[in-house]
Amino acid sequence: MRFPLSLQADWLPSICEVCGGWPSQPICVACTQRFAAPRLRCACCAAPMAVDTGRCGSCITRIEPPAVGQCVVAVDYAYPWDHIVAQFKFQQQPGWAQPMAALMLRTPRARQLLSDCDALVPVPLTPARLAMRGYNQSWELVKALRQQAMRTQAQVAPPLRQALLRTGETPDQHSLSRDERMRNLRGVFLVNPPELPGLAGSHVLLVDDVTTTGATLQAAGQALLAAGAQRVSALVFARTPAA
Repeated sequence: MRFPLSLQADWLPSICEVCGGWPSQPICVACTQRFAAPRLRCACCAAPMAVDTGRCGSCITRIEPPAVGQCVVAVDYAYPWDHIVAQFKFQQQPGWAQPMAALMLRTPRARQLLSDCDALVPVPLTPARLAMRGYNQSWELVKALRQQAMRTQAQVAPPLRQALLRTGETPDQHSLSRDERMRNLRGVFLVNPPELPGLAGSHVLLVDDVTTTGATLQAAGQALLAAGAQRVSALVFARTPAA
C-alpha cells in the first residue's frame, strides 16, 4: 500500500520517486543532491547564469523596470522535476506540495524572502480550471511553505489566498515569445477589492509551481503594484531552463 505523500513526507518511509530506493523520503537525499544542486541564477528572472553578475543580460538591458523585482527558483523544469510537477498538477496528487516546498526552502535566498515579505499570494487559476482540477497547486505550495517555515522561523507572513483573481484563460502559450505572452496576459489578473487594505504599501511574495518566460509573474505583479503593493517578489519551484 502506498500512503499519501502528505503523510510520507512527515513520518512514513517511502519509495523514492526518482530512483526507486527504499526506505526513503518521496525524493531521496542522493537524488536531491544530484538533480537539485543549487546553481547561479539571475536575481531578477532566475535564468541560469555561468558567472555571478547579479542579473542576466536580458534583465540588465530591459528598459522598463520589472513588476517582479526578485525571483527565486528551486530547480530547472527538467527531469525528474517535470514528471513530478505533472503528477502534482494533472494527476490529483496535491501531496507533492510538501516535498516541493522543502526543496524551495533549501534554495538560497528563499527563507530570507519569506522573512522579508508581508503577504504570501498564490498565482490563481480561473474558476473553471479550479473546478476541473479541484485545487490550486500554487495555494497548496503556499500552505506547505508556511507550515514548514513556521517550524524554524519566528514569524511568517500571512497568506492571502484570494488576493488575486484570474479573469480568463489565455491561449496556449508554449510556442510564444515573452512579449507575445505578456500581450495575452494583459488584464487577466485583478486584485480582489476586499484584499486592497492588506496590500497597500506591502511586500508581496508570489508563489507558483513553474515559470517559463516570467510573463505570468510579471502580469500578476503589475496588478499587485497597481493595487498599492510597494514591492513584489516571487518564489517558484521550477523554471524552464531555455526560456
